[in-house]
Amino acid sequence: MIKTPLCELLGIEYPIFQGGMAWIADADLAAAVSNGGGLGIISAMNAGGDWLRDQIRKAKSMTDKPFGVNIMLMSPHVDEVAQVVAEEKVAVVTTGAGNPTRFMEKWIEAGIKVIPVVASVALAKMAQRAGASAVIAEGGESGGHVGDLTTMVLVPQIVDAVDLPVLAAGGIGDGRGVAAAFMLGAVGVQLGTRFLVANECNVHENYKKKVLKAGDVDTIMTGKRLGHPVRQIKNQFSRNYFKAEYSSISDEELEKMGVGSLYKAAIEGNEKEGSFLAGQISAIVNKEQPAAEIITEIFAEAEEVLKGAGKWVK
Repeated sequence: MIKTPLCELLGIEYPIFQGGMAWIADADLAAAVSNGGGLGIISAMNAGGDWLRDQIRKAKSMTDKPFGVNIMLMSPHVDEVAQVVAEEKVAVVTTGAGNPTRFMEKWIEAGIKVIPVVASVALAKMAQRAGASAVIAEGGESGGHVGDLTTMVLVPQIVDAVDLPVLAAGGIGDGRGVAAAFMLGAVGVQLGTRFLVANECNVHENYKKKVLKAGDVDTIMTGKRLGHPVRQIKNQFSRNYFKAEYSSISDEELEKMGVGSLYKAAIEGNEKEGSFLAGQISAIVNKEQPAAEIITEIFAEAEEVLKGAGKWVK
């Protein structure tokens, strides 16, 4: 059985987080992942405090295991949701799309483990100085908001730069990816795309089908011109958006093109106008399973890979 310092730090059975995916990562999915031995995460996305509080309390009614909340720091409700997680004393807060340091003292005082998603060494060092319990080094293979560096080069640099547990994210969808992350120095992993097709994930069925059908070159990165690139599955919307980025359209018009597109994908299943955020690893995600089964299968695979890791060493 694989155990790392992350398991002790958080009181979880397996060193795996479920990614905080907007319009997707709700109490149902978070509770299922936590009950399966990982750390489930509710996405605060752009929702207000009341919605988040309801989701946190729902998750508490569904599991007695630790779970977390992901806060997108670009949210217009960020101050409100930052207060809610402190009041509700969730076990873990992960953060993305910004600098969390102005909230961290409040969260830490509430007994919350703060674990920011970072895409650079500079951000990882800043998180450590502010009191983070760990960091998630997320490579550009991930779905959703991404940075420039790949997981393979980012993880070891962050491992060398900070004295914190490091989780790897981006391009990990099976036991081989978990084993590779450990070899790079990580002590845990965060997966988003693989959990999109968990039975307990309430995303629209068309979204799941897009992930299950995706091939190796079926994702695209858009939004770089506006300074917040995202990776998504290729469809009519993403191709039109990519083309518009390199046209004379204004930044304001380009921004408007994306408004509501994730909702159209995740909730409505609109295959033409929706933004189906998913990672490059989609190509090896090929079946729906209960969240707990995903976790046990991945770590059984990882154990087998790691047991054979010395076969080339003479």
